[in-house]
Amino acid sequence: MKKKTNIYAILLCSLLMSSALGCGKAATADVTSTASDAISTETSNDNTTAETSANDVMNGTSSTENTTEDVSRDESSSSDSSDEVTGKTDTETDKTLEDEDNQEKDSTQAKAPVSDDAILKDLSKNFFTFGVGINGSTLENQTLNIPEYMELCKKHFNSCTMTNLMKSCYILDQMGSQENLKNGNEEPALSFYSIDPTLEWCKENGMKMRGHTLVWHTQAPEWFFREGYTEDGDYVSKETMLLRMESYIRQLMTHVQEEYPGVVYCWDVVNEAVDPDSADPDSDFMCRTKLENADNPWYATIGSDYVEMAFTYARKYAADDVKLFYNDYNTYQAPKTDAIYKLCESLKEKDLIDGIGMQGYWGISYPSNSDIGSAIKKFAELGLEIHITELSVGVDAETDDQFEKQADKYGQIFKMFCELDTDNGGPANITNVTVFGLVDHYREGDTTNSRLFDKDYNPKPAYAKIVEALEEFN
Repeated sequence: MKKKTNIYAILLCSLLMSSALGCGKAATADVTSTASDAISTETSNDNTTAETSANDVMNGTSSTENTTEDVSRDESSSSDSSDEVTGKTDTETDKTLEDEDNQEKDSTQAKAPVSDDAILKDLSKNFFTFGVGINGSTLENQTLNIPEYMELCKKHFNSCTMTNLMKSCYILDQMGSQENLKNGNEEPALSFYSIDPTLEWCKENGMKMRGHTLVWHTQAPEWFFREGYTEDGDYVSKETMLLRMESYIRQLMTHVQEEYPGVVYCWDVVNEAVDPDSADPDSDFMCRTKLENADNPWYATIGSDYVEMAFTYARKYAADDVKLFYNDYNTYQAPKTDAIYKLCESLKEKDLIDGIGMQGYWGISYPSNSDIGSAIKKFAELGLEIHITELSVGVDAETDDQFEKQADKYGQIFKMFCELDTDNGGPANITNVTVFGLVDHYREGDTTNSRLFDKDYNPKPAYAKIVEALEEFN
């Protein structure tokens, strides 16, 4: 990283002077919902109820990704194996020990570590780029700081996504925005310290990035939508909010494109704006008005056209080779599939969109592969690119049987992607598949088990099944 020491010295000074930097709601990212929860609704890793601040982000004191530690049970029992207790003769005991030793050897041979010599990005290159999530909710706990993690990313992937630190709560500067107002400037102030280190790593290592995300109702600080950039002010007018939206998009995209040209090749412009449960009845695409009992602040200040306006501004400032995506979860559920189709059809007619992102928080038995495939084929009718943006197949229990079933699901999914892809004669132009993390339990407190490598960086059965599926089409 260039001038690393100077950057962090400036950063610490800035944070001390700007204690009010807000991060609204921060991520409980990288937590895949359990099967029982996700049967009814696919839970986004991004959704959150935790509060954090920009100070926490920079100092590493926040651990909002998932702070519930796993409690492992000691299932071993204390048994007396002496001859007196077992009642066995010396010969019988020796034979038993020999049999147990052979069984242990067989078990060891059966569970020998799987090699990761097969390079995922090479196997998928005829169909789509292969992406990975760069996890972390602070500069301190992000996986960028783990050399082994980043080396594995470089080895297997040619695209990455910052799972948290590129969201607006980490970038918007509350005190700077208030200072702008005092000086007669209505535009918000932005700080890029949460994203620059990873962008620099991408630039130095030839890694492309999906920008995630420009406009989202969650992890957007409440003060950004209120008078005086204060927590308790009234909502600003539509005109003022559109000014703030455009300024935010312009400043962020311009910074990324000028400082790290060619790194970010696409943006999730709007995230999760379709919601059948809280839909605006006058909206053709079931525009979200609420998140549970809270307002969608973009809708509250601008109305349902906030989605189109976000794409309008993003197209205005995006470089010619940067693609614009709409991203959402539960894309396989019929009412939502149809609403997303209508939204993206309208955006395409205005030349504002290039692709649809399907998040992919799925379980080992849900949704059905046919439901996933039907949604992909439906979106393919629009002629837009399709990205699988946050693929995560979790298990309820970390057992060999569950991990084998997880592997089977991953294998089936990737086989389906290849079969449906236009490069194999299918209907869908699938250009990227991103797994939203790489290593299970990569840090203390992370309980996620949906990834392709275990905590010791050994390939899981899921890795082997993906390799098997991709090799079938090479």
